[in-house]
Amino acid sequence: MGNVILTMKGIDKSFPGVHALKGVDLEIKKGEVHALMGENGAGKSTLMKVLTGIYSKDKGSILYEGREVAFANPREAQEAGISIVHQELNMMNHLTVAQNIFIGREMMNGKIINDKKMEEESRKLFWKLNIEMDPREIMGNLTVGRQQMCEIAKAISRECKMIIFDEPTAALTEAEIEGLFKIIQDLREKQMGIVYISHRMDEIKKITDRVTIMRDGEYVGTLITQNSTKDDIIQGMVGRVIYEDPKEKSNVAKDAPVVLKVENLCAGKMVKDVSFELHKGEILGFSGLMGAGRTETARALFGADKKDGGNIYINGKKVEIRTTKDAVKAGIGYLSEDRKRYGLVVEKTVAQNSSMANLEAFSKGFFIDKGKETKIALEYVKKLKTKTPGVDQLVVNLSGGNQQKVVIAKWLIRNCDILIFDEPTRGIDVGAKSEIYHLMSELAAQGKSIIMISSEMTEILRMSDRIIVMCEGRKTGEIAIEEATQENIMHAATKRD
Repeated sequence: MGNVILTMKGIDKSFPGVHALKGVDLEIKKGEVHALMGENGAGKSTLMKVLTGIYSKDKGSILYEGREVAFANPREAQEAGISIVHQELNMMNHLTVAQNIFIGREMMNGKIINDKKMEEESRKLFWKLNIEMDPREIMGNLTVGRQQMCEIAKAISRECKMIIFDEPTAALTEAEIEGLFKIIQDLREKQMGIVYISHRMDEIKKITDRVTIMRDGEYVGTLITQNSTKDDIIQGMVGRVIYEDPKEKSNVAKDAPVVLKVENLCAGKMVKDVSFELHKGEILGFSGLMGAGRTETARALFGADKKDGGNIYINGKKVEIRTTKDAVKAGIGYLSEDRKRYGLVVEKTVAQNSSMANLEAFSKGFFIDKGKETKIALEYVKKLKTKTPGVDQLVVNLSGGNQQKVVIAKWLIRNCDILIFDEPTRGIDVGAKSEIYHLMSELAAQGKSIIMISSEMTEILRMSDRIIVMCEGRKTGEIAIEEATQENIMHAATKRD
């Protein structure tokens, strides 16, 4: 690893009610992949936003390529050669993929934007990333995972000396992650400085050279990855050791009744004749590669997308679910993979978001019982260990993982019997992830039934009682947890007609 490209020393940053960074240090060398780790709310993303000019620092110094800098905005950072792939997607949904990748630096033919040239360059990028993507597709039509790949391509397309990956694989499948790692290795060989923020321990051990750990806005220390264990890193992050072993047997009683039966569900191009059953107290995992149709199946079941055919039975009774309101009335709650787009109103408070799915329970005529709303919201902040100064805090000011906890609270307060968790731990740190796993297990033990969609194989094996595997819109496998392995799940996930 060559010379130091970046030194951040004693960085301080405060927001109203929150001291986000407290004298944080960070050193990045050319030709290294440097992990930045910590629980949600530890300050990792805030530190990177200070570096790239999204926030201004209150104290401290930033040396980049040997000179002190203080970027006024992200454009200045980009012009200096620093690119960032944000955890929260930053795309224009009404524009095409190519237009998003080159937004702000459009290729011109005279005074006219040259869309064909941008599409051609986008195709080259996607070839390099080893993914299939039509540059002419409208961004809003893509799944979160495919939007994330576009965000990565956009960052790599800039001539940069340093790149920051903030949870780049949170919505990607194993195959896409391997492709991304090849790109990162190529960037490392070109002597680029790379900051890699992730909560996935296996990735950190596989791809990084050093690890800087943060906790509660403070610098804990920097470790050499190959000389450190997972437990060393986790203990630095959360102050305790966490073990998450695969589930060895189903916790569902053999005579558990079927609470949900789906027959021959069809919806658009991505849900083709899907049938399955969900038992009381069961965690039913849905696995598959990106584009397999898992989220689309959940959205059709929840009434978020129109179904073209098929039957849905709840507790043996056929129900018609045409809208999300129908689904909620039938006792189904849906935790979307895209929390900001479908799960939250980020400009409202924690309390307001928590009560949103069950407003009738908090209403007095035309008015909301604020006292009751506050009391219940506080109860779930404590249950889920949500890090927030209070329930009157705006959700936009919370970290990604704590925003996810607010969405979970919303559906728990509604007391739905069937819960669909779509990528429930996406962008959530190892400590909070463990808490959510235990919460889901407790809910199942109480008789709640859960459909869990996850792109993390370890999560599927850790949580599921039974696994449904999909490929290209069809169910291609159903595996009992006692028989489940990464190999047989992947075999079913790549099984085509």
